[in-house]
Amino acid sequence: MKRPTRGAMRHLGVLRGSGTLRVGGVVLGSAEYEIDGFCTPPGEIVGSGEIRMAPAELANAVGRRDLELVTEDGKVLALRFSGGRPDTRAGAAHADILGGLPAEDEWRR
Repeated sequence: MKRPTRGAMRHLGVLRGSGTLRVGGVVLGSAEYEIDGFCTPPGEIVGSGEIRMAPAELANAVGRRDLELVTEDGKVLALRFSGGRPDTRAGAAHADILGGLPAEDEWRR
């Protein structure tokens, strides 16, 4: 197995499951998620992945600030939808996770 070079970003694993998307304590709807975790060279853990919701609920969430995904196991992940404005009719959008990610050794590989 090839080892990553020094300074390379390392894939930590994937978080998958369901939860609730909320903003300011107000629930926007149920969500399914799949988030890839990475460790960057300075040791920061970042996440990126897909959020799936009912199309109308997703349309209501995209573009909002201070979004939180509360997972079924109680994690609270701060997120923002990234990229251009997604076609919410598909019920899925790409998100960057801004906080609340597990420590490096807690990821499923």
